[in-house]
Amino acid sequence: MTEQPAPYQPNPTLKRVENGLESVLFNGRWLMAPFYLGLVVSLAVLLYKFLLMLWEFILHAPAAKETDIILGVLSLIDVSLTGNLILIVVFSGYENFVSRIDAGGHPDWPEWMTKVDFAGLKQKLLASIVAISAIQVLKAFMNIDAAFDVQKMSWLVAVHLVFVISALVLALSDRWGGDHGSK
Repeated sequence: MTEQPAPYQPNPTLKRVENGLESVLFNGRWLMAPFYLGLVVSLAVLLYKFLLMLWEFILHAPAAKETDIILGVLSLIDVSLTGNLILIVVFSGYENFVSRIDAGGHPDWPEWMTKVDFAGLKQKLLASIVAISAIQVLKAFMNIDAAFDVQKMSWLVAVHLVFVISALVLALSDRWGGDHGSK
Protein backbone atom coordinates (compact mmCIF):
# COMPACT_ATOMS: atom_id res chain seq x y z
CA MET A 1 0.00 0.00 0.00
CA THR A 2 1.17 3.46 -0.87
CA GLU A 3 0.61 6.26 1.53
CA GLN A 4 -1.45 9.20 0.34
CA PRO A 5 0.20 12.57 0.87
CA ALA A 6 -1.55 14.75 3.39
CA PRO A 7 -3.79 17.40 1.81
CA TYR A 8 -2.44 20.91 1.76
CA GLN A 9 -3.33 22.86 4.88
CA PRO A 10 -2.63 26.61 4.61
CA ASN A 11 -1.09 28.30 7.59
CA PRO A 12 -4.05 29.99 9.38
CA THR A 13 -1.95 33.01 10.41
CA LEU A 14 -0.70 33.57 6.86
CA LYS A 15 -4.24 33.17 5.52
CA ARG A 16 -5.52 35.90 7.91
CA VAL A 17 -2.67 38.22 6.82
CA GLU A 18 -3.45 37.50 3.18
CA ASN A 19 -7.18 38.18 3.69
CA GLY A 20 -6.40 41.40 5.57
CA LEU A 21 -4.04 42.59 2.83
CA GLU A 22 -6.59 41.78 0.13
CA SER A 23 -9.25 43.67 2.07
CA VAL A 24 -7.03 46.76 2.32
CA LEU A 25 -6.21 46.58 -1.41
CA PHE A 26 -9.84 46.05 -2.38
CA ASN A 27 -11.10 48.90 -0.21
CA GLY A 28 -8.25 51.11 -1.45
CA ARG A 29 -10.24 51.62 -4.62
CA TRP A 30 -12.33 54.14 -2.68
CA LEU A 31 -9.31 56.44 -2.62
CA MET A 32 -10.17 57.17 -6.27
CA ALA A 33 -13.60 58.61 -5.38
CA PRO A 34 -12.21 62.06 -4.41
CA PHE A 35 -10.48 62.24 -7.80
CA TYR A 36 -13.83 61.78 -9.54
CA LEU A 37 -15.44 64.36 -7.24
CA GLY A 38 -12.62 66.75 -8.17
CA LEU A 39 -13.38 66.17 -11.83
CA VAL A 40 -17.04 67.03 -11.17
CA VAL A 41 -15.83 70.31 -9.61
CA SER A 42 -13.66 70.90 -12.70
CA LEU A 43 -16.79 70.32 -14.81
CA ALA A 44 -18.53 73.10 -12.87
CA VAL A 45 -15.53 75.39 -13.50
CA LEU A 46 -15.69 74.47 -17.19
CA LEU A 47 -19.40 75.32 -17.22
CA TYR A 48 -18.59 78.73 -15.74
CA LYS A 49 -15.97 79.29 -18.47
CA PHE A 50 -18.44 78.11 -21.13
CA LEU A 51 -21.08 80.59 -19.92
CA LEU A 52 -18.54 83.43 -20.00
CA MET A 53 -17.52 82.47 -23.53
CA LEU A 54 -21.16 82.20 -24.62
CA TRP A 55 -21.98 85.62 -23.17
CA GLU A 56 -19.00 87.20 -24.92
CA PHE A 57 -19.93 85.38 -28.15
CA ILE A 58 -23.48 86.76 -27.98
CA LEU A 59 -22.31 90.30 -27.22
CA HIS A 60 -19.86 90.39 -30.14
CA ALA A 61 -22.02 88.49 -32.66
CA PRO A 62 -23.79 91.50 -34.25
CA ALA A 63 -20.52 93.14 -35.33
CA ALA A 64 -18.56 89.92 -35.97
CA LYS A 65 -17.45 88.61 -39.35
CA GLU A 66 -18.57 85.16 -40.47
CA THR A 67 -15.19 83.62 -39.67
CA ASP A 68 -15.34 85.09 -36.15
CA ILE A 69 -18.76 83.52 -35.65
CA ILE A 70 -17.47 80.15 -36.84
CA LEU A 71 -14.41 80.44 -34.59
CA GLY A 72 -16.64 81.33 -31.65
CA VAL A 73 -18.88 78.34 -32.28
CA LEU A 74 -15.84 76.07 -32.61
CA SER A 75 -14.56 77.37 -29.27
CA LEU A 76 -17.91 76.56 -27.64
CA ILE A 77 -17.89 73.09 -29.21
CA ASP A 78 -14.34 72.59 -27.96
CA VAL A 79 -15.35 73.35 -24.38
CA SER A 80 -18.44 71.12 -24.73
CA LEU A 81 -16.31 68.21 -25.94
CA THR A 82 -13.95 68.73 -23.02
CA GLY A 83 -16.97 68.54 -20.70
CA ASN A 84 -18.04 65.30 -22.39
CA LEU A 85 -14.54 63.96 -21.90
CA ILE A 86 -14.71 64.74 -18.17
CA LEU A 87 -18.09 62.97 -17.90
CA ILE A 88 -16.77 59.90 -19.69
CA VAL A 89 -13.82 59.70 -17.30
CA VAL A 90 -15.95 60.29 -14.19
CA PHE A 91 -18.67 57.73 -14.94
CA SER A 92 -16.56 55.08 -16.61
CA GLY A 93 -13.70 55.43 -14.18
CA TYR A 94 -15.97 55.24 -11.15
CA GLU A 95 -17.88 52.28 -12.58
CA ASN A 96 -14.72 50.41 -13.64
CA PHE A 97 -12.49 51.13 -10.67
CA VAL A 98 -14.57 52.08 -7.62
CA SER A 99 -18.13 50.76 -7.52
CA ARG A 100 -21.08 49.90 -9.70
CA ILE A 101 -23.60 52.66 -10.27
CA ASP A 102 -27.23 51.69 -9.70
CA ALA A 103 -29.11 53.22 -12.61
CA GLY A 104 -32.35 51.42 -11.75
CA GLY A 105 -34.25 54.44 -10.45
CA HIS A 106 -33.19 56.71 -13.31
CA PRO A 107 -35.28 56.13 -16.47
CA ASP A 108 -33.33 58.77 -18.44
CA TRP A 109 -29.93 57.32 -17.51
CA PRO A 110 -27.75 57.07 -20.64
CA GLU A 111 -27.14 53.40 -21.38
CA TRP A 112 -23.43 53.78 -22.19
CA MET A 113 -22.55 55.07 -18.70
CA THR A 114 -22.70 51.67 -17.05
CA LYS A 115 -21.59 49.63 -20.03
CA VAL A 116 -18.20 51.12 -20.91
CA ASP A 117 -15.37 48.75 -20.05
CA PHE A 118 -11.74 49.83 -19.81
CA ALA A 119 -11.07 49.24 -23.54
CA GLY A 120 -14.17 51.26 -24.43
CA LEU A 121 -13.09 53.99 -22.04
CA LYS A 122 -9.69 54.26 -23.75
CA GLN A 123 -11.37 54.43 -27.17
CA LYS A 124 -13.88 57.08 -26.06
CA LEU A 125 -11.12 59.14 -24.46
CA LEU A 126 -8.95 59.03 -27.56
CA ALA A 127 -11.93 59.77 -29.82
CA SER A 128 -12.72 62.85 -27.72
CA ILE A 129 -9.08 63.95 -27.76
CA VAL A 130 -8.98 63.51 -31.55
CA ALA A 131 -12.15 65.61 -31.90
CA ILE A 132 -10.77 68.35 -29.63
CA SER A 133 -7.48 68.29 -31.54
CA ALA A 134 -9.32 68.49 -34.86
CA ILE A 135 -11.20 71.57 -33.66
CA GLN A 136 -7.92 73.22 -32.65
CA VAL A 137 -6.52 72.56 -36.14
CA LEU A 138 -9.74 73.82 -37.75
CA LYS A 139 -9.68 76.98 -35.62
CA ALA A 140 -6.08 77.63 -36.63
CA PHE A 141 -6.98 77.03 -40.28
CA MET A 142 -9.99 79.37 -40.05
CA ASN A 143 -7.72 82.01 -38.52
CA ILE A 144 -5.04 81.53 -41.18
CA ASP A 145 -5.40 85.04 -42.65
CA ALA A 146 -5.00 86.85 -39.33
CA ALA A 147 -1.75 85.30 -38.20
CA PHE A 148 -0.35 82.47 -40.28
CA ASP A 149 2.47 80.70 -38.53
CA VAL A 150 3.74 77.75 -40.57
CA GLN A 151 5.56 76.21 -37.63
CA LYS A 152 2.53 76.43 -35.31
CA MET A 153 0.21 75.01 -37.98
CA SER A 154 2.68 72.20 -38.67
CA TRP A 155 2.84 71.31 -34.99
CA LEU A 156 -0.95 71.36 -34.66
CA VAL A 157 -1.35 69.05 -37.63
CA ALA A 158 1.47 66.77 -36.46
CA VAL A 159 0.03 66.44 -32.95
CA HIS A 160 -3.43 65.83 -34.40
CA LEU A 161 -2.03 63.08 -36.65
CA VAL A 162 -0.30 61.48 -33.65
CA PHE A 163 -3.66 61.40 -31.83
CA VAL A 164 -5.42 59.96 -34.89
CA ILE A 165 -2.77 57.27 -35.40
CA SER A 166 -2.80 56.45 -31.67
CA ALA A 167 -6.57 56.04 -31.72
CA LEU A 168 -6.36 53.84 -34.79
CA VAL A 169 -3.62 51.64 -33.34
CA LEU A 170 -5.50 51.32 -30.05
CA ALA A 171 -8.73 50.37 -31.82
CA LEU A 172 -6.92 47.82 -33.97
CA SER A 173 -5.08 46.30 -31.01
CA ASP A 174 -8.32 46.03 -29.02
CA ARG A 175 -10.03 44.43 -32.00
CA TRP A 176 -7.19 41.97 -32.61
CA GLY A 177 -6.99 41.19 -28.90
CA GLY A 178 -10.74 40.58 -28.82
CA ASP A 179 -10.49 38.06 -31.67
CA HIS A 180 -8.20 35.88 -29.56
CA GLY A 181 -10.61 35.53 -26.65
CA SER A 182 -9.08 38.22 -24.41
CA LYS A 183 -12.27 40.28 -24.21
